[in-house]
Amino acid sequence: HYLDADRDSLGYGIHLIWRNPKVARHEDNEKPKRYGHRMPDTVRIGTVQYQQRPVASFAEFSEIVRYFVDVVSNYKGDFVVFPELFTLQLLSIEARRGSPAESFAAVTHYAERYRELMRDLALRYNINIIAGSTPVREEDGSIRNMGHVFLRDGQVFTQPKIHPTPNEAYWWNVQGGDRVNAIETDCGTIGVLICYDAEFPELARHLVDQGVSIIFVPFCTDERQSYLRVRYCCQARAVENQVYVVMSGNVGNLPEVPNMEIQYGQSCILTPCDFPFARDGIAADTDANVETVAFADLRPETLLTARNSGTVKNLQDRRHDLYSVNWRGE
Repeated sequence: HYLDADRDSLGYGIHLIWRNPKVARHEDNEKPKRYGHRMPDTVRIGTVQYQQRPVASFAEFSEIVRYFVDVVSNYKGDFVVFPELFTLQLLSIEARRGSPAESFAAVTHYAERYRELMRDLALRYNINIIAGSTPVREEDGSIRNMGHVFLRDGQVFTQPKIHPTPNEAYWWNVQGGDRVNAIETDCGTIGVLICYDAEFPELARHLVDQGVSIIFVPFCTDERQSYLRVRYCCQARAVENQVYVVMSGNVGNLPEVPNMEIQYGQSCILTPCDFPFARDGIAADTDANVETVAFADLRPETLLTARNSGTVKNLQDRRHDLYSVNWRGE
């Protein structure tokens, strides 16, 4: 018994504490705050608008990354999203300045430390990390712009960029990948398309055919026109496939890093355009070129409602008798 005098409860008495939410609590052992009320059946996304800045060591880079993971975790995020090639700021550590291709290849030496960092953070903070992308050297010696996903259960997935931009291919000798695969998570099925890949509708449709409900698009663009190409295409992918699309980009400058001197970014979380979704098909947006984090709660169930009984039903109304997407890669 929680009270010696209590005999009537037969040992099933309960000591109930009901705290008044209008009265501040000040307890020495109070746990760190976790911000934001969670609605049921939602997936909370935190997309990072990441400022490129010179760093003196990998430890300094790690601390910046850890800070953003900690922030999104404190807001009870299920996913934290980083931009494409945000690891290129590690080139500011290098004393020697080589050609653009040599500089890009130099970042591959940090790939394993990057993986260890992200894997540890995903487990420690109990959060899924869409870890942008980083240069990776394959066994055959080729260089890929490789996206990474680190789940909070310890699983690690990679997604190569399928379409290197002309600049990536010419200056950095980046080669395209040959696989676009869905990833099963505790928050549903997701996919990753890296920047330019979002401008090819076939890739998003291939992911949706595998059951994807959220497509993450880490991007790296240098000026407004480049950014808007990606942004407009991401909004189109959200509408035509009735999925959520999450963009995460770089801002700031890296004067000593070739082809990364300037950045233009406006990270956002996009939805289909229909009554159940956010106005203008934008669940969350950021101010351009300011380091920040944007949050949104997404309901996967709403996608099913829209697909089955929306104002338009893009997926159901496809004319399979006339056209289809046939994937010939892995």
